[in-house]
Amino acid sequence: MRHTHSNVPPRFRFHPTDEELILHFLMMKLSSSPFPISIIADIGIYKFDPWDLPDKVVLGEKEWYFFSSRDKKYPNSARPNRETSFKFWKATGTIKIIVTSLMAARTGGMHFNIGVKKALVFHRQNKPSTHI
Repeated sequence: MRHTHSNVPPRFRFHPTDEELILHFLMMKLSSSPFPISIIADIGIYKFDPWDLPDKVVLGEKEWYFFSSRDKKYPNSARPNRETSFKFWKATGTIKIIVTSLMAARTGGMHFNIGVKKALVFHRQNKPSTHI
């Protein structure tokens, strides 16, 4: 799937802000609106090991973007399932709140939280044991 961006104009660079990713690309995806060009791959990222991801990239060299649904670990829980085969992705560090600035002029300078950004680290050792 890598580099299948034949419709991308020469010298095209894709460097969206976090706000643009949410307000433009994610909203287009959620509303099933067509994208003018395929830029962001739609895969279950948590099912893949990091070394498998370069083959899934549509566009990008240093930064990669993916749409991915969030699977639940348990049916009635909000806890995400980030396990691959005997390995797992773990959220680490602080959560960055993404705010919108587009409506700030219309709302008297107020900013609105529109999402969060988490860093994930891939752990190769055995899954942590759960204690009951």
